[in-house]
Amino acid sequence: MRRREFITLLGGAAAGWPHAALGQQKTLPVIGFMSSRSPEDSQSVLAGFRKGLSDSGLVEGRDALIVFR
Repeated sequence: MRRREFITLLGGAAAGWPHAALGQQKTLPVIGFMSSRSPEDSQSVLAGFRKGLSDSGLVEGRDALIVFR
C-alpha cells in the first residue's frame, strides 16, 4: 500500500468515527416506586402516579422506567 492510499484510508476512518458514536442508545432514567403493597394491590395509586408522570411530560417506557420495590 502506498503512503497516499494509507493516509486517505486513515482520514476516511477518522471522519466516519464520530458518526458511529452517535448511534448508541441513551439510557433511560429509572424512577423507583416503593410500597409495602404489591403493584397489583395498589392499582389506583399507580394510576395516579402514572398520571402525574404524564402531566409532567414523561411517558413510561419512552422517557423513564418505573421499578417497583
